[in-house]
Amino acid sequence: MSTPAELPLLGLSAAPKERADAARNRLKVLAAAAELFAARGVAAVSMDDVAAAAGVGKGTLYRRFGDRSGLAAALLDERESQLQAAMLSGPPPLGPGAPAVERLAAFVEAYLAFLDAHLDVVEMSQTASRGARLRTGSHRLWRQHVALLLTEAGAPDPDVRAGALLAALTAEQVRHWRHDEGRTLPDLTAALVGMARAAAG
Repeated sequence: MSTPAELPLLGLSAAPKERADAARNRLKVLAAAAELFAARGVAAVSMDDVAAAAGVGKGTLYRRFGDRSGLAAALLDERESQLQAAMLSGPPPLGPGAPAVERLAAFVEAYLAFLDAHLDVVEMSQTASRGARLRTGSHRLWRQHVALLLTEAGAPDPDVRAGALLAALTAEQVRHWRHDEGRTLPDLTAALVGMARAAAG
């Protein structure tokens, strides 16, 4: 059986090398989009808003990302790739080298923080169509990673437990807890990390 450290990254390692100025502009745009989406929500942010905040021309923005949904998808890909890299090759406990239960707890904490910071964008991708979240490459990686950690911890039915744990970590569910029920991020993190530890038992 493969180990979590052997799982493939879903990033863009095979993509053509960007020019330095294009790479800088892309990072400026993604940073501006992340800030604006978090402050206003995706629906309330225009491409013109992002171009102005990033200090790039509107033509550059449209050529690179197409439209707001393309920009949101690029932002999500960038942030997911960062989390994947930390999970697969970063320092423990999120990365390799810690006991399976500690890695699982660290993953839940990191993924919840990622969701909380990008709720609108993740929810848009997860609800684009029926079962959309289950078909993404990132979800398959998260599930395989969690299942492998549960297997390593000796938990029964690791695939089912991995699916159940990730079902609690959908953007829709997290939004309900955070915004409808008013749960704080630290309290919610503690509850979900506790659930993950119990699932590994």
